[in-house]
Amino acid sequence: MNTESLGTPAARSAEEWSAQNRSVQTLDRFYAVIPAGGVGTRLWPLSRAAAPKFLHDLTNSGSTLLRATYDRLAPLAGDRVVVVTGTAHREAVCRQLPEIKDADFVLESEPKDSAAAIGLAAAILYRRDPDIIMGSFAADQVISPDGVFQDAVREAIFTAATGKIVTIGIKPTHPSTGFGYIRTGEALDIAGAPSAHAVVEFVEKPSEAVAEEYLASGDYNWNAGMFVAPVALMLKHLEQNQPELYSGLTEIANAWDTDQQQEITARIWPTLPKTAIDYAVAEPAADAGDVAVIPGTFSWDDVGDFAAIGRLNSAKEVDDVTVVGEGARVFTEGASGVVVTDTKRVIALIGIKDVVIVDTPDALLVTTTAHAQQVKSAVDHLKASGDTDVL
Repeated sequence: MNTESLGTPAARSAEEWSAQNRSVQTLDRFYAVIPAGGVGTRLWPLSRAAAPKFLHDLTNSGSTLLRATYDRLAPLAGDRVVVVTGTAHREAVCRQLPEIKDADFVLESEPKDSAAAIGLAAAILYRRDPDIIMGSFAADQVISPDGVFQDAVREAIFTAATGKIVTIGIKPTHPSTGFGYIRTGEALDIAGAPSAHAVVEFVEKPSEAVAEEYLASGDYNWNAGMFVAPVALMLKHLEQNQPELYSGLTEIANAWDTDQQQEITARIWPTLPKTAIDYAVAEPAADAGDVAVIPGTFSWDDVGDFAAIGRLNSAKEVDDVTVVGEGARVFTEGASGVVVTDTKRVIALIGIKDVVIVDTPDALLVTTTAHAQQVKSAVDHLKASGDTDVL
């Protein structure tokens, strides 16, 4: 037998073992951060200040959006999960995620947008271990299948380990005008991340004509707001572009887990500027060549309005009406649209198309799928008129 043609098995095994060991070490650096904020005003009256959309099961799957997010990330992060949420939501989040330790709750006394929420999590994790790679994944998105999502996150972790802020973009299925886009550049040669590409730029929500051009080019992905990055690199760009925000978050993080945490957080948090992580970090980092993208081929929906619920496959269908709600009592004849109910009231729809009915004990919404995005205006009107008891 000619052993020379087989190479050197012992050496090859050592190389493979070394590569595998490096992969395991890289994945062990990963912490998942779940920002669970926002009210979801386009999903009023189901989603409210006291019960935002991430606390609801909007897919009839048996899991709330928050619980489903945690369950998708647990195989990757284990118990290395940090949740950023409002003080008012802590009790509800604890009931849904009893696994989260007290030390891994980051509570906001008031909303300050995504840069402050994600930035504080990064600063706290950096204080624990400067080599951590964090991944931020919103609590209110519907994703499937989990395995394809997890493969994309692994690629993002390996790419982040090379010194990149990585976004997981969504391959567009239609020329949407409701999402920002990511322009993809050259392929990157990164072990463990065969689909990694450089990011040329982030672009704002386009017109329909421009969105069609983006879709036809194949060079653009939807921006789903998922970011995976070394905490040190995230904070570097935050310091460069938002020094006031960086300074405040660093002071809070330095006091975290000490007897001064509460006092310093209460003093500094209300003074922090409000801005999105895209503007504070992602866009300027892309201009500096520090951002990569992993195209996500999984199904993704941000459930931005009630029309979106009709696209979610696991919801119950009655004729052409999507029905969400435990014990819903809905009769339809020649109707189509979406019904979301929080009551036991019988709802009968006859000869009405593309309707949206949302029935709760103290508020009723009736609109159409075409006007679902305008629900926010009703919330704004109620707020202005002082009817805050239903918000």
